[in-house]
Amino acid sequence: MQILETRSLAWPDEAACAVTAAALAVRPALRNAFIELHGTLGAGKTTFVRHLLHALGVQGRVKSPTYAVMEPYELPELNVWHFDFYRFNDPQEWEDAGFRDVFAARGLKLAEWPEKAHGLLPLPDLRIDICIADEQRREVTFAACSERGRELLP
Repeated sequence: MQILETRSLAWPDEAACAVTAAALAVRPALRNAFIELHGTLGAGKTTFVRHLLHALGVQGRVKSPTYAVMEPYELPELNVWHFDFYRFNDPQEWEDAGFRDVFAARGLKLAEWPEKAHGLLPLPDLRIDICIADEQRREVTFAACSERGRELLP
């Protein structure tokens, strides 16, 4: 995977995560992007997705799709698919679930644990790596893997 440009941020707390998500939500390039989220358990991948989806207008609870693998969200002018491949281990499931069609459709795709679906996913526009610095603080690296990804960098 080619990295065109990177940016790093420190999130001293969850509020900083929410601010970053809100800033990303207003970027037009997000409307048809694929974003990979990397980090250990508890790093804040789902928390970031939750803040991003709320900033985009999703109402109510945003849950991790750990067991369902995918949660779709329909907004007035945007379709969003949130994937969590943590428990994914059967490439045939990719075909059976219609994920190829989802990734071919217009809209925002967010994938946690994308390494579990290695070889099946397209190249991301943006890769976000979240590292735990301490109980509250996170070190975050944003890597643009496409021109669209560059438009999404903070």
